[in-house]
Amino acid sequence: MSRKAPVNEAPTEIDITEILARIPHRYPFLLVDRAEEYRPHQSIVGIKCVTVNEPFFQGHFPGYPVMPGVLIVEALAQTGAVLMSKSLDVDVAGKTILFMSLDNCRFRHPVRPGDVVRMPVEVVRARGDVFKFRGRAMVGEKTAAEAEFAAMVVET
Repeated sequence: MSRKAPVNEAPTEIDITEILARIPHRYPFLLVDRAEEYRPHQSIVGIKCVTVNEPFFQGHFPGYPVMPGVLIVEALAQTGAVLMSKSLDVDVAGKTILFMSLDNCRFRHPVRPGDVVRMPVEVVRARGDVFKFRGRAMVGEKTAAEAEFAAMVVET
């Protein structure tokens, strides 16, 4: 009879408390409510619950509120930052994760109040403190946006 060593699996759920501890963003610019399916150095799924109370809806657009595309991309980047911070165990007291580049960005479907945006983000390449990602923002089965982006850890 053979025995397998116990496997210490990291929790795959990341709640808002941990997100607040991992990235510096705060209201009204925090665009990730929780994350799930976290796999260190590989992937994560960020979740944003969009409400009509979001401050950007007041002017974008009156009568037909749509989440600005640049904020959808920012939500993807924040999801990637949570993945980086947790994977590298970044000390947020002295370091920040910053956007480096954005490529192949496409907007395909509007995000509206009441939508739950699922943001699967995967690591394409990682070298030291620099990660390159591919991500999508999904509303149900529809792709709202997709992009490739990179981020790096910097001393603050």
